[in-house]
Amino acid sequence: MAAGLPVFYLIPGLGADERVFQFLQLSGTVHVLRWLPPQSPAELLPHYAARLAVAVPATQPCWLVGVSFGGVLAQEVAALRPLARVVLISSFISPRELPWVGRLARTTGLHRLVPARLLPLLPRVAQWFFGARNGGEYRLLRQILRDTDAVFTRWAIARLLEWPGRPWLPVVRIHGTTDRLLPAGAALSQHALPGGHLIIISQAAEISRILNELTTVE
Repeated sequence: MAAGLPVFYLIPGLGADERVFQFLQLSGTVHVLRWLPPQSPAELLPHYAARLAVAVPATQPCWLVGVSFGGVLAQEVAALRPLARVVLISSFISPRELPWVGRLARTTGLHRLVPARLLPLLPRVAQWFFGARNGGEYRLLRQILRDTDAVFTRWAIARLLEWPGRPWLPVVRIHGTTDRLLPAGAALSQHALPGGHLIIISQAAEISRILNELTTVE
């Protein structure tokens, strides 16, 4: 990584936006890569990642920090930006890490039968899955779910479940030890932190420390 202040590109998770990064304190230049509308229901993930990568200069050393589904996109963008380093938060590198229900949906296409707006209508169920531990986390999760675009959600879930993974790509992984959405991730991560899928919020101070420390040793 070149000398000078580090550059971070943050990619939020499915249905989320820059609100999930509001508690991070990073030493450097920070950009949030906001989701783009899919060009069609069949747009492939590499094509979508190429459009997202337009915001990341090809000659710029940087850090791509992806949360959950944003971690999948971070890996796809990194395949197009060789100077980028990848940090995954509450994410995965292979479909083998999906829980059994995700593997079942991947095999059977069961997810196509689930209404895309179901999760926003069940915030307390989502609270359990995401591990929102207190009133502030729950309120933020409820707001994000309320603002989730159903068309984008359906597209993203389909792309996520068909993603072959990039297990050979060098990444740094940060994961919650009680993550119910991706329970296998903690054992495969360099940094396992107490908490669930929303450690980007509940462990923001420790994640900030890890990210800032990474930029000083690279």
